[in-house]
Parts: sequence; structure tokens; C-alpha cells
Amino acid sequence: MQRSKEDMLQEANSACKNTLMETLGIEIIDFGEDFLTARMPVNSRVYQPDGVLHGGATAALAESVGSFASHIFVDTEKIFVRGIEITANHLKSVRDGHVYAKATFLHKGRTTQLLDVKVTDDDENLISVCRLSTISLPRK
Repeated sequence: MQRSKEDMLQEANSACKNTLMETLGIEIIDFGEDFLTARMPVNSRVYQPDGVLHGGATAALAESVGSFASHIFVDTEKIFVRGIEITANHLKSVRDGHVYAKATFLHKGRTTQLLDVKVTDDDENLISVCRLSTISLPRK
């Protein structure tokens, strides 16, 4: 029996309990064959001192969504995924609402993966553009 998309989303979000993702309020909201989308609330927990979204929180969102995208496409009994490099260009500030990170694959190799992560606000304005490289390693 194949699991429903809703069951898979619930399972993915349950795996985030007691992690940085839960601390930042990151929730996985959609996925498909070559993408994964998550959202994060913008509030004082993710602010820099002047009351706007912290670039580090944005980078954490991007790495979380990109790593999770790589993770759901491998046999987790045999493989684990780690982020190996991330870059982030922040283009616009956000003070409230949510930001959405959509990770899409530029390369989906057996060992390394390259993802483009676009972060937008509630009005679909581009906030940040990130690139994440991940590596899939055998479990011992």
C-alpha cells in the first residue's frame, strides 16, 4: 500500500520534533518529484536586533528544506544525507508573516546533490536565493 501525500507530510513534520526546525517553526507543506516546500513564521524568534528576519534563520530554513528534499529521495535504511555547502543571497527584508522555501534539484546524483532554494514572502516576493550541496553517504 502506497502512503498518501498527507501521511508523508505528517511523517516528515513529526521527524522535526525537538530539532532546530521545530525551534524555528519550520513546517514542510508540499513536495513533488523534484522539489520540496516549507514555510517558517517571521516573528521575534527569527529576528535580528532591528526587527527583521535574520539571514541565519533564512539560511537554516534553506538548508533544512534542501537537505530534507535530498533525504526523502534516498533509501534511509542504507543512506544518510548531510549538507556540505550553502550560499545565500538576501535580497529583501521581512518583518512579519511567513517565508516559504522551495528547494528544486539542479543535480540529483547518487552521491552528491545540488539544490536551488528560493525563499519568498506571503506576497511571493523573492527574499533570498540559496544554493545547497548535499552528500549521500552509506550507513555503517
